[in-house]
Amino acid sequence: MASATGTKVGHGLARILGIKLHYRNPTGEERISRGESAFSVSTADTFVEEEPTSLEWIRETAPNGQTFINWASRLFPFIHWIGRYNGTWLLADLVAGITVGAVVVPQSMAYAKLAELPVQYGLYTSFMGVLIYWFFATSKDITIGPVAVMSTVTGTVVLEVTKSHPHIPRPEVASALAIICGAIICFIGLVRCGWIVDFISLAAISAYMTGSALNIAVGQVPALMGITGFSNRDATYKVVINILKHLGRTKLDAAIGLTALAMLYIIRSACNFAARRMPHRAKLFFFLSTLRTSFVILLYILINWLVNRHHHKHPKFAILGTVPRGFKAARVPTVNKTIIKAFASQLPASVIVILIEHIAIAKSFGRINNYTIDPSQEMVAIGVTNLLGPFLGAYPATGSFSRTAIKSKAGVRTPLAGLITAVVVLLAIYALPAMFYYISSASLSAVIIHAVGDLITPPNTVYQFWRISPIEVIIFFAGVIVTVFSSIENGIYTTICISVALLLFRFVKANGRFLGKVKVHSVIGDHLMDDGKQGGEGQYGPFGGKDPDKSTRNIFIPIEHNDGSNPEIEIESPYPGIFIYRFSEGFNYPNANHYLDNMVATIFKQTRRTNPHSYGKLGDRPWNDPGPRRGQPAITQPDRPTLKAIILDFSSVNNVDITSVQQLIDVRNQLDRYASPDAVNWHLACINNRWTKRALASAGFGFPSTRGDSPTFERWKPVFSVAEIGGQDSAAAVAEYKENEKELQRQRTRDVEEARSSSVSNAPTKDAVLQQHDVGSLSSGSDLVQQLESSKAYGKGPTTRVAVVHGLNRPLFHIDLTSALQSAITNVEMRGEGGVAKGVGTEES
Repeated sequence: MASATGTKVGHGLARILGIKLHYRNPTGEERISRGESAFSVSTADTFVEEEPTSLEWIRETAPNGQTFINWASRLFPFIHWIGRYNGTWLLADLVAGITVGAVVVPQSMAYAKLAELPVQYGLYTSFMGVLIYWFFATSKDITIGPVAVMSTVTGTVVLEVTKSHPHIPRPEVASALAIICGAIICFIGLVRCGWIVDFISLAAISAYMTGSALNIAVGQVPALMGITGFSNRDATYKVVINILKHLGRTKLDAAIGLTALAMLYIIRSACNFAARRMPHRAKLFFFLSTLRTSFVILLYILINWLVNRHHHKHPKFAILGTVPRGFKAARVPTVNKTIIKAFASQLPASVIVILIEHIAIAKSFGRINNYTIDPSQEMVAIGVTNLLGPFLGAYPATGSFSRTAIKSKAGVRTPLAGLITAVVVLLAIYALPAMFYYISSASLSAVIIHAVGDLITPPNTVYQFWRISPIEVIIFFAGVIVTVFSSIENGIYTTICISVALLLFRFVKANGRFLGKVKVHSVIGDHLMDDGKQGGEGQYGPFGGKDPDKSTRNIFIPIEHNDGSNPEIEIESPYPGIFIYRFSEGFNYPNANHYLDNMVATIFKQTRRTNPHSYGKLGDRPWNDPGPRRGQPAITQPDRPTLKAIILDFSSVNNVDITSVQQLIDVRNQLDRYASPDAVNWHLACINNRWTKRALASAGFGFPSTRGDSPTFERWKPVFSVAEIGGQDSAAAVAEYKENEKELQRQRTRDVEEARSSSVSNAPTKDAVLQQHDVGSLSSGSDLVQQLESSKAYGKGPTTRVAVVHGLNRPLFHIDLTSALQSAITNVEMRGEGGVAKGVGTEES
């Protein structure tokens, strides 16, 4: 009663406000009635598809209590596996954690130099990264800490801020940058918007990695060679020019730097070669290769000590000098308006660099090791790390490619390995500062150049990019060139902007395809799969065949063969005056006009106007269709068909909008005028979304069109797709068959027992017993046989029941192109026989 009252109130308000509830609804009814327009067969189950409602959408999308519980539990992924932690996992994590720790200590000190900070800040950043990440991690392989590219970006920010504000210490700038970046990224992760990183293409990431690696490697050559007198923060090409101009200033540091770099590559190559020659010891050589950085640093610490132990004031090589022990920079970070305003222009690039490196690496190793990461949760992990790290002196950190690869190959089992690495870094902070005094700057530059060399995209990968998408290779080289001749930040912006522009262009200029019909057979070897042995067809399709999927079938492919199909195959036109048009990349307001203009232009070229004399006077004709010259007859083009029906393939369309639907309405009206006095029927196939159906039905699609200005409908006959319900292959029939077999066996057992019991009590003759048993068995057996034979499980039951797949209330929405074409052809041929019905679902008078 309440719902009925609400409906009446709603209808009353609609009348007052002038809202047409049945706007563009040809029938004026919410439900289609049974009659000529319905599939009214006794064996079919009626199905009327309900439209989605706004309340239903709110219920599906609005968060509830369970949603918040799931959100909270996903913030701490470790609770799902920490309870099952075991000794095997611990041993693997110990090996991986110690291995990564041996690599991260020298790397982090080298990267701190890139950030224009003292080397201890690299150790602080490494410690906080590996200590915090495991708590929020969804990747077991990622190692968070200082990385080359982010350190370079941080160094650029530090130099720019301190140039304009000399009174602000460099570590304060780096810490403030980490906190602001961490807050932004953490917020994105908390609101579960990790999908935004998917807008950054692989070409953009590769260009950024390659350009950054070249920038960093070239920038480290002066320190490697001991050359001074110019800035290594200039554009890459300028640094190359300055290196060549000042090559004569090379110092003894080059002996350390070049030999250290050569040794790093020689050790790696030797270990890789040995692993290929001795596969059974590949693990051993992997660990030896992994420790090459620590070995080279320790070797040159020894050499520097031997050379400089008596030259503390004037060392022969540039060395680090005193490194404080412990967390001397632990403090509450300073974040104020002045600092934020100073680096605000660099903030987008910093956030993008952190996200690109971490998410791309995490996804890559997740695919390699067969697990899936949660990008939003990974953002939370990075954000929290960068929010808390500055309290111990850390600067911006993200995932490291080289250390992640080492950790993965070392056999890490859980994110808890980060705690082991944290212990190693903590020992280095407290136990090894005295050794760090003799680390040479040249050897650290060699470590950096060796590390970033792996980030350069190899030529074979670029060639594979070219094979897949040549235009994206242009984007790749554009990003690299801009990075080399400008800066890392500009290279990032360039590749991302061009990639997004390309995506939009492809979407806006998407080309629809006109389809034709081709009959195909499936072939194995030199014979057809069906081989003419297909079973007979049932009442509503080939339900009785052995395998309907192997039968001859019709497919629909582009008429112009622009999909790469064999051009020698002759594609049949669907039917004279019937067109099948497929949207290729969605149907929304940016591309709707392009789609429909192309469709209408092609239809005008291939058809003729139904009534060439539709314009009574010359002045009635539109300016863009002036017609023939005076005194000449109208051009009729009798070889072309008139437009009868259009079939739209919505298989690639998920959502529509007001603009696209309105443009479709405008085209429908335009073509109706073109085909007047006839009407064009619009058949829509493969609609995948209920809201799309609602939108199209609200615009009047899904029903037959009226004829000209007449309010009545052409006589039409819908063609619905139906499916079998409860056939002999259904699960219910199989279960019934098994149950019947069991019942038959139980009945036979009871017959035998009753016969034996009767023989003991009455003791008749042997012949009488046999006769009685046979009669009883036949009697009971015949009943069971009759029962079983009448069941569906034995294929002799009642006529197979079928049901329509799509709703009866939208007869021109079809499940596939075949049913749409059948419906279109049937009604075109029927329309040629004449006859006008009063309306949908009415009876003839």
